[in-house]
Amino acid sequence: MFKKKISFLLFLFSLIGLSQSNFNLNIELIGSKDQIIKDGNVYLFNLETNQIIKPISIANKLINFTSLNEGNYTLLINSEEFEEFEQKVYLNKNQTLKIELTKINFTKLNEIVVKGNKKTFTNSNGNIKVDVANSIFKAIPNPIDLLSKLPNIQISGDKENISIVGRGNPLIYIDSQRVGINDLNAISVEDIKSIEIIKNPSSKYEAEGRAIILITRKLSKNDRFETNLSEVASFKKKFNNYLGINSSFKKNKTEIKTNFNYNPLNPWESIGNDFEILNNNITSNFIAESYTKRRQFILGSGLYHQINENDYFSFNLNGKIQKDYDKNTTNTFHNQNNIQNNIETLNNNDENRNFLNSFLNYNKKIKPLNANLFTGFQFSNFNQKSNSIIQNNYNNTQFDLTQNRNQKFKVNVFSERIDLEKSFKNKMKWEAGALYLSAEANTSFELIDYISNNNENSKYNFKEKNIAGYTQLSGKFKKVNYLFGLRTEKTIIKGKYTQDTHLLIDKNYTNFFPKIQLEFTIDSTKTISLNYAKNISRPNYSSTSQTSIYTNPYLVFSRNINLNPTITDEISGTFQYNNKSVKLSFYRSKDPVNFSFFYDSAINLIAFNSINYAKESGINLECTLPFKYHFWSSNNSFNFIYNKIEDKSAVFNESKPYLYYYSNHIFELPKKIDLSVIGYGFTERKEGVFSRNSLFIMNVALSRKMLKKFDCTLSFNDIFRNMNFNENIIINNITSRGIYYTDTREISLSIRYKFGKIKNSNYQEKIIDENSNRIR
Repeated sequence: MFKKKISFLLFLFSLIGLSQSNFNLNIELIGSKDQIIKDGNVYLFNLETNQIIKPISIANKLINFTSLNEGNYTLLINSEEFEEFEQKVYLNKNQTLKIELTKINFTKLNEIVVKGNKKTFTNSNGNIKVDVANSIFKAIPNPIDLLSKLPNIQISGDKENISIVGRGNPLIYIDSQRVGINDLNAISVEDIKSIEIIKNPSSKYEAEGRAIILITRKLSKNDRFETNLSEVASFKKKFNNYLGINSSFKKNKTEIKTNFNYNPLNPWESIGNDFEILNNNITSNFIAESYTKRRQFILGSGLYHQINENDYFSFNLNGKIQKDYDKNTTNTFHNQNNIQNNIETLNNNDENRNFLNSFLNYNKKIKPLNANLFTGFQFSNFNQKSNSIIQNNYNNTQFDLTQNRNQKFKVNVFSERIDLEKSFKNKMKWEAGALYLSAEANTSFELIDYISNNNENSKYNFKEKNIAGYTQLSGKFKKVNYLFGLRTEKTIIKGKYTQDTHLLIDKNYTNFFPKIQLEFTIDSTKTISLNYAKNISRPNYSSTSQTSIYTNPYLVFSRNINLNPTITDEISGTFQYNNKSVKLSFYRSKDPVNFSFFYDSAINLIAFNSINYAKESGINLECTLPFKYHFWSSNNSFNFIYNKIEDKSAVFNESKPYLYYYSNHIFELPKKIDLSVIGYGFTERKEGVFSRNSLFIMNVALSRKMLKKFDCTLSFNDIFRNMNFNENIIINNITSRGIYYTDTREISLSIRYKFGKIKNSNYQEKIIDENSNRIR
């Protein structure tokens, strides 16, 4: 049956005249002064995919690469007794090259390493790629802190939310699978090769999100057994420690990886707010402080097997086990109708958060069609249990037991995707694929109120299915690169309390997401690109939870199970000159999600939760300016932003342009010392209904490699202790002036030690395609 399908597809392709042509590249090697080339390797790189086509050992002076597609390649030749040779080749016919290698004299090496001029940052049309494995960033203890050091990426104070300046919440991919915050926390920085921030993702990716953070993990090129030990001592308000062990074993075409991390942490955070509800003659303010004793275990294992030159199979399993003991103290002043109270609230909370993620990938080259097929399966499970005992002390009298809250939240997500790529001789590429996702979330909430005796006990069930398909066509016509894509997604959501007979949430909708990209080549150094995209941003699964946080007798933070997705249309244009770029974009969103306040006079309580605002629109001018001079390299990003958020329930003040800036400087000093200085921040932000403060953050790190196997890094983060957020808004007749304090000022010492055995191998892996953010 399969052979019949293959034959039928071949017949269709032959009808439209797009059958693939293959070319041969023949190389004749000679040594200078007729020296004999005894050994070495010849590598051919495909510049479009950045993959090694095939390494060939120099057994004789004639080298043959066969069945190659039309396109641009880089030829790299390494031999112990001759200088390295590199040449770019454009192949549109059979070619024969005669190459003479220059004889040199040097100490014989035990290993031949293929490497180029490594840059920490590279920029292509505003998309930033960061080399983590070969930079000072590899010393950062966890992936979230690593992302916070990169341009345009912002991490929320509780480290539960990631956003990109001017583009909202991104999708996160590890290799070819979409993941979320918990998946990210369950991998080791030691396992990360590179991180790419993609501002204009294609239709291949889910329509949820206007940007992609693509994390590519390392794969070994040689047979080896290697272990990395890492220790990070972090001094903030309290001491934090990160201990990690990463091991990898590779034999022939199979590689096995394991990692274990134990992190005894002591995070601190604080939040405050001043409220005025003039219609009810209420003024209130509070300051809350939280100390947590956290014990965190991170475990992971993976298997990668290269079946042949094009096909591979991989399996990964990652997990995080976390136990928190929280001590939360809130001091509140409340004045209502000239009756004043000072309340001290103690909230002792025990919480368990366990996360498990597994995925299975298979890649197959269909040679009769010259097409590539990728399929992947993923299952994620998140469990959260918390128990809170709350006491209040009014006006310095005594603490009285107020509430006992028991809450459970569980999410299971299964997804499957399939992608097909077909390239044609005229530089056209057709891609198509499908995705199926099924998620189920269950919440159990039990409240014992010792004051009012109004106890609650409820259970809520949420189910979501998402079925998606996409197709896109890309290619080149003269000096124009083009991509036309269309993605359709059907979403079915049902939610109800178990005691109810009728559904509380019943949604069934289908959306279409077109995508157009055009790139005009002016010359070898300058390009202009134009983009249009439509995207969707769905609420996190945590929004389906009834989990609430008791702050004081007058304020409770809760979830909103009635949130709608946000739909965004965006048009952008980019001008690239060498490695510098300028990008101008305009976007408009319907139903954006932001925080809100609502006062219920019947129970005298302010609810703090997320709602859908009416609309958001803005203009973003982004400049990316890398720079290098001898031992000094720098990457700079400047975003001039005008953003406007509107809703009829909130008072619209004004919108003014503001600036986001990021500047990273790396100095390669003598004796293998690297100095890194990072500065970033915002000017004051006025975005319609919201007014937010300016801030400036500076981080400094000093790294040195010692005794070949030791890497030591001393870091100073948030030197001026400026990472505090102010947010002011008037909504539902409530004036709110909020502030959030973070514990980011840090001095840390990182020590990494590597040991093991590495053997030479002619085998090279084919790099995995570098292409459940909502589980929190």
